[in-house]
Amino acid sequence: MSEVAVSVVLIVVLFALLGGGVWVGLALAGVAWFGMEFFTPRAAGDAMALTIWGSSSSWTLTALPLFVWMGEILYRTNLSSNMFKGLAPWVNALPGRLLHANILGCTIFAAVTGSSAATCVTVGKMNLPELQKRGYPDAQIIGTLGGPATLGLLIPPSIILIIYGVAAEQSIAKLFIGGVLPGLLLAALFAGWIMLWSLLHPEQIPRDDTSMGLREKIWETRQLIPVVLLIAAVIASIYTGVATATEAASIGVVGALVLSAWQRALSWSNFKDALLGATRLYCMIALILTGAAFLTLSMGYIGLPRRLAQFVGSLGLTPGMLVVMLAIFYLILGCFLDGISTIVLTMGVVLPIIHTAGIDPLWFGIFLVVTVEAAQITPPVGFNLFVLQGLTGKPATWIARVCLPYFLLMAAMLVMLWYFPGLVTALPARM
Repeated sequence: MSEVAVSVVLIVVLFALLGGGVWVGLALAGVAWFGMEFFTPRAAGDAMALTIWGSSSSWTLTALPLFVWMGEILYRTNLSSNMFKGLAPWVNALPGRLLHANILGCTIFAAVTGSSAATCVTVGKMNLPELQKRGYPDAQIIGTLGGPATLGLLIPPSIILIIYGVAAEQSIAKLFIGGVLPGLLLAALFAGWIMLWSLLHPEQIPRDDTSMGLREKIWETRQLIPVVLLIAAVIASIYTGVATATEAASIGVVGALVLSAWQRALSWSNFKDALLGATRLYCMIALILTGAAFLTLSMGYIGLPRRLAQFVGSLGLTPGMLVVMLAIFYLILGCFLDGISTIVLTMGVVLPIIHTAGIDPLWFGIFLVVTVEAAQITPPVGFNLFVLQGLTGKPATWIARVCLPYFLLMAAMLVMLWYFPGLVTALPARM
């Protein structure tokens, strides 16, 4: 059977399993078993056992459940309830005023949770009622949640960067540092768009005559300062080489426990909920990763990645054309799968292609995450669209429309990353 026919059969099996409601991780493992059993002479059973054990016992992967646990601990403290109160005094003087509290809140919470959906839910539950009560337009309130919440995928510590680092065998510490400048620049682009929109539509921004001195602003922000310092300490420990990503995650967990105890929000119930929440999320991710590792092995035995890489190489595409094609591919794929599944499903095929084209896998990891971010707000299966639909009751198509400017800004970010790769590589090169 030709490679094209084998690929079609495997894709049909995959979508049949996913359409039948099979969990993504089990669907990936099922396709891998099917491919090895019917298209290779290699026995599938022992290969599956060895691959699952090898992929799930990686020391590097230990950072993932620890960072998830850190986010769960802080999520269940007073951080969310104090965030709006702490950010509001600092953004009142900017065009767009309290709308920036959404962007700043998402940026801060992105560094806490590492998850786009968790960022969207937490900041949305906190800020939506406050902004609506003050008379801000719904379109801008929801837009400033849908777009900036995707920063949870990029700003370290990021769950999806850990997954990419494990799949692509890249340094997680360097990926974290590589995501800092693009993440902050993207947040600045979002804030710049809100300023521009507010200057063009000043009548839609409610007035506020209250004013605060510097001391009052700092006092209102006092609850956020320890969290910001914790995040800075985690990132700095990685950047300076004091700690590996796993060790930094341990620092984050200990710091989160100390902070929650200091805020008097740590109870046995909260501790148990955070631990169980992190365990459930990590088990889901680990199942996807093990299924993807087995699928990668199966594809290797079948020879599809190598032949596909040879085929793409024979097309004579420039690296720029290849990157554009991959961006479109991931945007389309992101319309049907979540970001983690998208990455682990395709790494076995895409990595040989980018290696053949001479593309830096570190740079490509950040480029890929920004692309997956954009897919989070594209219908029909943009995860942030569903989260916001649940929070607001608005139709997903309307939410996608108000999030369109942020999608375009992320597309502009992809262009900037191509022409200015130093945005990704400059800081990791100093490590």
